[in-house]
Amino acid sequence: MAISYIDTHAHLYDEAFLPDQDQVITRLQAAEVAKVLMPNIDNSSIEPMLAFQQKHPSIFEPMIGLHPCYVQKNFQQELYQMEAWLKKHRFIAIGEVGIDLYRSSDYKEEQQEALEIQISWGKQYKLPLVFHMRNATKELLSLLRKQQDGTLYGVVHCFAGTLEEAQAIIDLGFALGIGGAITFKNSDLVKMITSIDLKHLVLETDSPYLAPVPYRGKRNEPAYVKDIAAVLATIYRMPIADIAAITTDNAIRVFNLPYPLSNTQYQ
Repeated sequence: MAISYIDTHAHLYDEAFLPDQDQVITRLQAAEVAKVLMPNIDNSSIEPMLAFQQKHPSIFEPMIGLHPCYVQKNFQQELYQMEAWLKKHRFIAIGEVGIDLYRSSDYKEEQQEALEIQISWGKQYKLPLVFHMRNATKELLSLLRKQQDGTLYGVVHCFAGTLEEAQAIIDLGFALGIGGAITFKNSDLVKMITSIDLKHLVLETDSPYLAPVPYRGKRNEPAYVKDIAAVLATIYRMPIADIAAITTDNAIRVFNLPYPLSNTQYQ
């Protein structure tokens, strides 16, 4: 059985990749990354993302959503334009969406309203949701408890919370996105993750951000998803091939991906 990975969260259309996009693709293929799922940021990133996806449509899958850090007073117009794209183009998920109160709470109400609208898209179009959550765990969990009617599913990406928070997210029907932070020295995630069944985890890089050790501080890219898997293999005391197989199965299930993956020998 061939090993294959799925990077469930990478901004490969970002300007940081313009100088060497082709080489990035070559490296991720060499690293046995079969699929890369690309979260959207706002309306300005949709066309660059779709243009990048067209280079290798069997590998790259686009999402659509308004990132909470880009929610401002005009968010309703942003969402109106975004839903027009949603009606005419195939997207793998609604994302990345959520609540971010890390630097400011000036647009807290707007973020919550925008999120409610986008959650309704997930229900209407039967798509998974990919949540961004920073300094807003209480707010996001409260909203999801109100909105969960048995049809919501997806991923809380870049999870970095407590075991209690992780269990609450899992109980609400969502997977946890695990990225480069798990490789950082003295990461709180290492102790917490041992209490979580691997069936609830998907791998992600959040490229170009949050590069894992030994690339910390440099630009991240999907090929490094293997470094995240290697740390999980140590934590769970199992072969890295098993980490790859289980997390790939999880991503296939959460994102309704074709099985087997079209561009690999994964079975």
